[in-house]
Amino acid sequence: MDTEMKVNKPEPINLEIKTGIFKLGTDVQQTIEALLAGEYILVKDFYSSGLMLLRELSNFLKEKYSGQSFLEQRKFRSKYQKLSNHILLEVNNNKLAVKKSPIIGWLEKLYPESGNFFLTFPQIQGLNSAWQWYKNGVSIPVLRNKIHPYYGTYFPSRFEHLQLFDNWLKRYQGTKKTAIDVGIGSGVLSLQLMKYGFQKVFGTDTNPNAIIGLNEFMSGTKLARKIEIDFGHLFGKWHKQTELIVFNPPWLPASHDLNRLDEAVYYNEKLFPEFFEEAKKRLLPEGKLVLLFSNLAQITNVSKEHPIEKELENGGRFQLDLHLKKTVKSASEKTKRDQNWRSAEEVELWVLNHK
Repeated sequence: MDTEMKVNKPEPINLEIKTGIFKLGTDVQQTIEALLAGEYILVKDFYSSGLMLLRELSNFLKEKYSGQSFLEQRKFRSKYQKLSNHILLEVNNNKLAVKKSPIIGWLEKLYPESGNFFLTFPQIQGLNSAWQWYKNGVSIPVLRNKIHPYYGTYFPSRFEHLQLFDNWLKRYQGTKKTAIDVGIGSGVLSLQLMKYGFQKVFGTDTNPNAIIGLNEFMSGTKLARKIEIDFGHLFGKWHKQTELIVFNPPWLPASHDLNRLDEAVYYNEKLFPEFFEEAKKRLLPEGKLVLLFSNLAQITNVSKEHPIEKELENGGRFQLDLHLKKTVKSASEKTKRDQNWRSAEEVELWVLNHK
C-alpha cells in the first residue's frame, strides 16, 4: 500500500472565518439572502435549527428551479449544494458544539489531533450517515454478510446490476484462478467473486478511503490473503494477465471537474478508451471482460453516446460475447425527487472477448 496515501476527509474550516449567526428566532428569509450574497452562517443553538434552515433553503430553491426534467433537477442540486455548504457547525474536541446533536464516531477517527474547527452542515450530515452505515453495516442482497463501508467510499444503494452479475457468475464455466476488479470501492464485486470460488482477486481504486477501509475490513480474516488491493488508476500495479476482468464504471459523462466521490458517478472522456486499451493487455487469450453499466445517460438526454457500444464498433480490440439487461425497479415512493425516467432505465451486463 502507498505509504503516502492519506485518508480523504472534509477539510476543517478555521474558526476565525467571519460568519453570521443562525438560531431559533433568527429571520429565515434574511439568512437565505445572506447565503445568496456569499456569506457563511454558523448554527449556534440546536442541531435541529440547522436542519430547519436547510429545509427552508431547499423550499426556496425549488420554487426557483421548478422544472421536473433531469437537467433542471441537476441545476437545483448544484445550487443547493453550493449554498448549503455555507451553513456551518462548530466541532469542539471531536463533538458537535450545538445541543441535541448526533454522536459521530468519524469526528474522533478522522480528526484525532484536531481541536476546535468548523465543518459545513452537509459535511456533518454526510459524516453522520456514513457513521451509521459503517457502524451498523449495509445489507447487500447478493452477499451473505453485511458490508461496513468506510467514510467517503462508494457502495451500491441499488442492486439490479449486482443481481445480473451474480446470475452470470452462477453460470460461469471458466477457470477461477485470478480476477481483477477495477475500481473496487467497498468490495462488493470482489466479495461476489469470492462467493463463487475465485482463488485470488486483485483490486484497485483511486480513492484512498476505499483502500484504507477494505484493509481495515479484511484485517485478520482470510479475505486479506485472497483479495489484494492497490491504490492506483485503472489497473494500478497489476500487470499480469488474468482470466476475468470486472468493471462497474460510472454511468454518466462528466460535465464538470470531478472530485473523489464524483468519480464514482461520472466519467471523463478518457476513462473508457484508457480502460479498454489497458484491459486488452491484461486479459488472457480465452479470458472474459465483464462491465456493468446502464442506459441512464441516454434516457436522461445527458449523452447519446454509449461508451461500450462505441468500443465494440470502433475499438478493434474486443467482440461481444453476451449482453444482458434488467429493468430498474421504480423509485421509492418516499423519494421526493421526480424520477419518472427510471421506468425506462435498464442496467446492463456486457461480456467481451478478445477479437
